[in-house]
Amino acid sequence: MDLQQFFAENPRLAIAFSGGVDSAYLLYAALQHGAEARAYYVKSPFQPQFELDDARRLAGELGAELTVLPLDILTDAAVTANPPNRCYHCKKRIFSTILQAASVDSFRVLADGTNASDEASGRPGMRALAELSVRSPLRECGLTKDEIRKLSRRAGLFTWNKPAYACLATRIPSGEPITAEKLQKTEAAERTLSAFGLADFRVRLTGGAAKIQVRAEQLPLVLSQREAIINALKPYYQAVLLDLEVRG
Repeated sequence: MDLQQFFAENPRLAIAFSGGVDSAYLLYAALQHGAEARAYYVKSPFQPQFELDDARRLAGELGAELTVLPLDILTDAAVTANPPNRCYHCKKRIFSTILQAASVDSFRVLADGTNASDEASGRPGMRALAELSVRSPLRECGLTKDEIRKLSRRAGLFTWNKPAYACLATRIPSGEPITAEKLQKTEAAERTLSAFGLADFRVRLTGGAAKIQVRAEQLPLVLSQREAIINALKPYYQAVLLDLEVRG
């Protein structure tokens, strides 16, 4: 099956939209193939503001309908307890929220941006998608992450080289309760480091300290700005650490 065939068989669908590479290309492809598609973005404390900004920008550039659904995920004790399968409970809430809104809008098919590079095994969130009968056209059509980036670049989508982004909750160690304060602190810290020119990095909570993880090529930038970075993050953390087991 290819995407043209998928959209021919599913000409009207809702798309779980994050503003990331995969869901952006999925929305573009749906519209290019003549499908009636509406994007649904769930705004919870787990998503930083820039993700919503990107989602709105892309939907605007494509002329697509975008529905933003607020969700206070912190009211779900199964999520805030932060167990190893937290992602399952979170995905279940998020996609159930979209399904409910899409049903009101008379959409019977919900698709997401899972691609062929995403491993299903060991990912609790994938189980939630299966239980809710969410379709994953990119995965079903065998499109890998690299292929999606190339196709996105060819299509002129600004998301083509956007770094992969995991939600803010992933910065908090499993088993440690998730709170609004910790999430807000993480978002502020990562927004601050972005201003230093860093990209595709993480600020993880370790006790009361911030553990910065960057790609190897950005280590010189971190070290050259060491004092300024420490001063910028100290309002949020007791200490600032650099993880030498770098990303990438």
